Amino acid sequence: MTDNIFDRLADLLRSSGPVNWRLAREIAESVAGQAEPIEPWLDEEYRELAATAARLVDQHSPLDPSIAGTSPNVTDRRGWASGNIESLAYLAEPLAEKLASDPGSPLQPLGPALVGMQMGATIGFIAQTVLAQFDVGLPSATPTGPLLVVPNIEEFGREHGLDPRETRLWVALHEVTHHASFAVPWVREHLLMLAHAYVDGLEFDTEGIERRIEALQDPEALQQMMNEPTGLAGLLTPEDDGETVGRIRGLLAVVEGYAEHVIRRAAGALIPSAPAVREAIDRRRAEPSQGEQLLHQAVALDLRHAQYRLGNEFCAEVARRWGEDALDRLWEGPEMVPDEAELTDPVGWAARVLL
Repeated sequence: MTDNIFDRLADLLRSSGPVNWRLAREIAESVAGQAEPIEPWLDEEYRELAATAARLVDQHSPLDPSIAGTSPNVTDRRGWASGNIESLAYLAEPLAEKLASDPGSPLQPLGPALVGMQMGATIGFIAQTVLAQFDVGLPSATPTGPLLVVPNIEEFGREHGLDPRETRLWVALHEVTHHASFAVPWVREHLLMLAHAYVDGLEFDTEGIERRIEALQDPEALQQMMNEPTGLAGLLTPEDDGETVGRIRGLLAVVEGYAEHVIRRAAGALIPSAPAVREAIDRRRAEPSQGEQLLHQAVALDLRHAQYRLGNEFCAEVARRWGEDALDRLWEGPEMVPDEAELTDPVGWAARVLL
């Protein structure tokens, strides 16, 4: 991007669609940082471990990892950002269209740029810490194969004193299970339907919009906005934080918890340090990263990572009480997914769907 503020402003306003994805890509790649070459031997090891993970998922679950693709994209932070710039388009584009639907809104001309800035910053900051696609919380807009961010995985293992190869296999197994879960025909479609319903219920803070527009008349404020692209922060409020959000959280918690269950069943002696890896993941998620905070700001959606532990406990309890066949029924259809209350009440879930 040019450093000339007026050229950059003109660029902000140019877009052929509801979101300025070109601007988003420039911001995301800039925030993610320079390319980091991956050693060939390490690339090969990750690919071998992903193939091992696919075999384990196939053996120890009803999921079919081959549908999601088992050849992983082994990449760095910048590569992940570049490949995922439109991964949350199912949230961003309806949001931008919502902005554009009111021709009298003072924010309407800037909608594509503001949403593009927010998504670019979000993806760029997520790229700095994300281990694999599952680590985002939300799935990509379109199906992809397993995607492993090598510099972040290696750094995560070193920081927590974990065995490198076991950590790589744990992440690969979690990632392959995640993709196999969203390859179940109804799962992705159901999540996208819930996401659209959620965005439809968002409301804009009109007073905040007016203040933001007034700030754009100040060149210093405009420069700060472009250097710190958090365009929609604080401008959105959910119409209600009820059923739709609860169903999104329930589905994501089950996908995460089921991946943990597969790891427990499949890893065995292969990953003796699996509990230590899980503990390190929990510590890492205790405080939202900057990317997660930006995602929350972008769509006012708090994914509540703590609920992923509930998903883990839910799957373990269902398997203990009623067996693996009962747990496998989670993949029969959206009506089988526990809501937020049922995550802590497996008996209530079983009474609803098993009896």
